[in-house]
Amino acid sequence: MDNLRIRREKPGDYRAVEELTRDAFWNLQVPGCNEHYLAHVLRMHPDFIPELDLVAERDGRVVGNIMYTKAWLEDEAGNRKEVLTFGPLSVAPECQRQGIGKRLMEESFRIAEQMGYDTVVIFGHPGNYVSSGFKHCSRFGISLEGIYPTAMLVRPLRENALDGRAWSYQESNAYEIHDQAAEEFDRGFAPREKGWQPSQEEFFIYSHSTVKI
Repeated sequence: MDNLRIRREKPGDYRAVEELTRDAFWNLQVPGCNEHYLAHVLRMHPDFIPELDLVAERDGRVVGNIMYTKAWLEDEAGNRKEVLTFGPLSVAPECQRQGIGKRLMEESFRIAEQMGYDTVVIFGHPGNYVSSGFKHCSRFGISLEGIYPTAMLVRPLRENALDGRAWSYQESNAYEIHDQAAEEFDRGFAPREKGWQPSQEEFFIYSHSTVKI
């Protein structure tokens, strides 16, 4: 891990990031994946935050990436608070379980706080994120139109970032991508077989369940 370098993504990294994102997500959540297409189109969206687009580089090779967009919380009076979300967070399969994703998160949190942000909201497998300070959204009164999804997690970047009022979460429309466009984009990569694996059922359970408060 000592030779791992975290830095901003550069245009010359784009294809390598898309390749590793495809490798990291292929057949993980659904047969195939579209996260590499998401990485491709996020960079052009106005809610994308280039300062938080980071890569992990080892021995001159890009082995990890994290991308952020703006998101919002809205209270019952209609007051809005700008926050952050990230995704995709990708690590090359052969480099996973080595702390690279955690290093990317930690560095991005540091930069985000310097930029004035104080809260990150994501959708993810709790087992992958609670060790990095994420807690369930219900702990902070944050819901998705009154629903508390099991996979919606919150990481305050500073103490008392959230004041206890009830909030509703809204993510950017940057994540609204079209399956057909993703399929067409994928044809520019090496052919790969789509298939089923148990992680897809796990993803279905987490993404379709809620916590009752």
